[in-house]
Amino acid sequence: MSNVLVVLDHADGALSKASTEVLTAARTFGAPVALLVGAGAESAAAAAGEFGAATVLTVTDAELDQSLVAPRVDAVAQIAQQVDAQLVLLPSGITAAEVAGRLAVRLDAGLVTDAVAVGGSLGEVTTSQSVFAGNWTTESVVTGTAVVTLKANSVAPEPAPVTPQVEAATITYGDASGLARITNSEPKRSTGRPELTGARIVVSGGRGTDGNFTEVEGLADALGAAVGASRAAVDAGWYPHAYQVGQTGSTVSPQLYVAAGISGAIQHRAGMQTSKAVVVVNTDPEAPIFALADLGIVGDLHTVLPAVTEKVNELRG
Repeated sequence: MSNVLVVLDHADGALSKASTEVLTAARTFGAPVALLVGAGAESAAAAAGEFGAATVLTVTDAELDQSLVAPRVDAVAQIAQQVDAQLVLLPSGITAAEVAGRLAVRLDAGLVTDAVAVGGSLGEVTTSQSVFAGNWTTESVVTGTAVVTLKANSVAPEPAPVTPQVEAATITYGDASGLARITNSEPKRSTGRPELTGARIVVSGGRGTDGNFTEVEGLADALGAAVGASRAAVDAGWYPHAYQVGQTGSTVSPQLYVAAGISGAIQHRAGMQTSKAVVVVNTDPEAPIFALADLGIVGDLHTVLPAVTEKVNELRG
């Protein structure tokens, strides 16, 4: 069996885009074993096969859906030991970071989170990270067993269809698994837009919106983009914290980032500086965000964004 284990995110029988990227990256080390955890795991097995997972292990115990990360760590750690994994890859995220940290301790492994590239060979895995608010890129080598979380949009997903062998795994849970339990949950209200952290295009608004995100949302919908917000906009109560981009919010790395009415404080730049292309709209030509801009427009977002939205809709027919 392969020595590469990939832990995948899934919902409603579909893999997240970040999971298809992680599977693509894992194939450079050989045929990966995919692990799907939680309710509906079996339904996502075929999707894992589309991206090269010849072996898919599923864990669907009720324990996983009623507790926090502890039972998930039990599951991943035991599967990693069963397949003698030398590399465990996960899509980056809040839960993945906690799982990865605990897993590294269990496996006595090296840990790298939010990698933007992974390579090398088993036993000597190399990674790149964007650090210090995106001002530096570090390269690391993990000798021995490695646990790595890969940032969304770091790898272009490439299908490699196979018919997966699907197996249900049996897990033994530790005493800590049931200490914290979920008593109630509500599904996140769907906006019809992509998830912020995995979106290929993000349109963010800041203080310059004056609390009116209509134009920001309009451009996002025309581009098929996610909506983001600066801390100033969130602190003012103009937009929910879940959409905050920055050091104390979400970190994004889209192909295109549109910053509208955002000054570009270092805390915000820390969350979007690895974007492939940055477009800035701001009335202040001295705003720090212009230093990151591939295209800068000095103007009022309430005038500029509707004009752009109209043109985009016109070109899309």
